[in-house]
Amino acid sequence: MGYKHGAYGEITESKVTEIKQANVVAAYIGTAPINLIRGYAELDLVNMPLKISNMNDVTSKVGFSEDWEKFTLCETFKQHFDNSVSDTEEDITGNVGPIYIVNILNPDTCKSSEKTTKALVFTNKRAEFKCSDIILDTLAIEDKVEGVDYTLEYNFKKGSVIVNLLKDIESPTVSCTFNTVDTSRITKNDVIGSQTEEGEYTGLYALKLLYQYHNAILNILAAPGWSHIPEVYKAMVSITQKLNGHWDGFVNADIPLEDEKGSKINTIAKAIEWKSENGYNYENSKVYWPKIQDSDGRVYHISTSATATMLRTDLKNNGVPFESPSNKEIMATKQYFGADSNSRGFDQETANKLNENGITTACFWNGAWVLWGPHTAAYKYHDETDAEQVEIDARAIFDVNLRMLMYITNSFQVDHGTEIDSPMTPQDKDTVLNFEKQKLDNLCGIGALIGTPTIEFLEVNNPTTNLMNGDFVWNFAVTNTPPCKSETARICYTDEGFSAFFSE
Repeated sequence: MGYKHGAYGEITESKVTEIKQANVVAAYIGTAPINLIRGYAELDLVNMPLKISNMNDVTSKVGFSEDWEKFTLCETFKQHFDNSVSDTEEDITGNVGPIYIVNILNPDTCKSSEKTTKALVFTNKRAEFKCSDIILDTLAIEDKVEGVDYTLEYNFKKGSVIVNLLKDIESPTVSCTFNTVDTSRITKNDVIGSQTEEGEYTGLYALKLLYQYHNAILNILAAPGWSHIPEVYKAMVSITQKLNGHWDGFVNADIPLEDEKGSKINTIAKAIEWKSENGYNYENSKVYWPKIQDSDGRVYHISTSATATMLRTDLKNNGVPFESPSNKEIMATKQYFGADSNSRGFDQETANKLNENGITTACFWNGAWVLWGPHTAAYKYHDETDAEQVEIDARAIFDVNLRMLMYITNSFQVDHGTEIDSPMTPQDKDTVLNFEKQKLDNLCGIGALIGTPTIEFLEVNNPTTNLMNGDFVWNFAVTNTPPCKSETARICYTDEGFSAFFSE
């Protein structure tokens, strides 16, 4: 360093909160405040999968707001990229990404019918006011030109619009006008979306673009603020089954705190009844109730917390989803039942009543708030005294069962997709068998599978007519490693110890 005399300033490398990079793909659909992004109309931010890796990405690409009722995707940004739960080598908490989002808010079509007029009061040529609804590109000051007379920016940390004057003005107060977004115009049909013959994709159908634009295979899908609508939930379940004709994914969805008629769903019994009546019982999904609140008073859908927890858990296991997110610490300090609720919540014993009906929740255990419930939405516990017993496939008992099967089918397609339309000789057939058997053995080695998983090429499933047409089938048989759902210590009293008084 050379000689210096005076005051100096240097810009060094950025320091941002560390984000764990997962190779599992989680996607969300909802509304983001792209109205706060300059030039949003030219950036293709509506009904298009976008990759978000950190909070800098959030504020530069899609915007951020604390108004999560209007901008439903913002709670996911907070959960993934600004998570306050401690992060150590021993646990799986902290920030994790990237995530993929589909924003359905279009400020051009979802805006106020009339412009808002606002008085700007300048101090030292600077005026500032809070507003997250503003369509920033529409702000105009009469007789003044942006870039010549003033500059315009948005402070996401404060949630404020900032106008800086470039020239002196006679009065410290001037008037401006702007449009605001109206998210109330968005309906469940916008979330469900559609696909046209002209190649236009909206809502959930935009997820079909995820693979071809990002080379990403959807593993987990959530829609906080929307998944409690039965039509949306069923559409989510449908879109994740053989997405692009290939990929299998898992859905995280919520049970609402009140039904469509405004009746409160504020008890265990009501939550169970609502789940049953509305068909929230698909095996490739988990459902959650109620909501959770963090130390800052922010309210989250548990589906958001669960999705982030799944990513962290899978990341710990090198992307293999054989460990349930249940009993993992989450960013919460209490259960939340609504702003006007006086409920103090419930303990693990009561939480188990939800679990036995295929509902995952949150409860306090071992000094922390954790996700609680390892089952899929299809699960329902029956004891021997139940008069009516609904049979479910064994694969639907635990979330990890379904997700591991999806992992194997997706992995097979990825690894062998390049072989399609190439010659398949008997030697090539054996190569596939050996390659896949090695993968299964490796999964056993890390504890993801148990027993002796097999892969076979059976003549009964590969008749000559099928082989003539180039259709080949391999049969897998695997046993997932079950979670340790309960452990019981059985202890009894015995009088044998009194013999110690008489032993020599």
